[in-house]
Amino acid sequence: MGKYFDMLMEDVRMREGLNSCMNCGVCTGVCPAAEFYSYDPRQIVSIVQTRDDEAIEELMRSDAIWYCGECMSCRPRCPRGNTPGYVIQALRTLSQKLGFFVESEKGRQQLALKRIIGDNILRTGYCIVPRLVKPELHPEQGTVWQWIYDNDKEIFGRFSPVYMRPGAGALRRLDEETLGEIDRIFEVSGGRAMFDTIERHSDRKAREMGYAEGADQQYMMDVFTRNSNEHYE
Repeated sequence: MGKYFDMLMEDVRMREGLNSCMNCGVCTGVCPAAEFYSYDPRQIVSIVQTRDDEAIEELMRSDAIWYCGECMSCRPRCPRGNTPGYVIQALRTLSQKLGFFVESEKGRQQLALKRIIGDNILRTGYCIVPRLVKPELHPEQGTVWQWIYDNDKEIFGRFSPVYMRPGAGALRRLDEETLGEIDRIFEVSGGRAMFDTIERHSDRKAREMGYAEGADQQYMMDVFTRNSNEHYE
């Protein structure tokens, strides 16, 4: 009893984000995600406070902890100074470390985030660049985005003369020395180990789901694009 709670409390975000919740529900009342998803931050904090291992593990295996947009609307409004968003962050990290994230549809999308955004940071130094937002995968960008995507050098070149080229300025191409420093930061901070953990558990789950090649590109695209539409109120 309390094993997972103790593991959560090793995360500094828990020590700052969970003080003395009285379950007033203000966080849920102001939460944008709660308006659209089957999501209740008050309930999540309440479950964590029980220190019940079974309940907390069920939470870490669920879609619920992946609905939060981390907007932190909850932070300034809690009368007790809690930050449910920090509790969610700690739950997500522990879920990743223990491999529970692959048991939910939204959790499995961590592989896509790792490969698309995480690997892009190591490769280019940026979370995302315009060429990475492919129109066929992001219809929410609208029809104009296709034109921007096709003419990115001309368009972004108006704002930055070094767009994807060496030099000083926004959207420049980073030199190898800088990229090497980013790589070392990921190594010493545990980021690289976390990436490896996500890959390992994703590969295990992919094989369980019948993907003979494990967490290959097909599996990654499937978890990135599929939506059961069972997540909404």
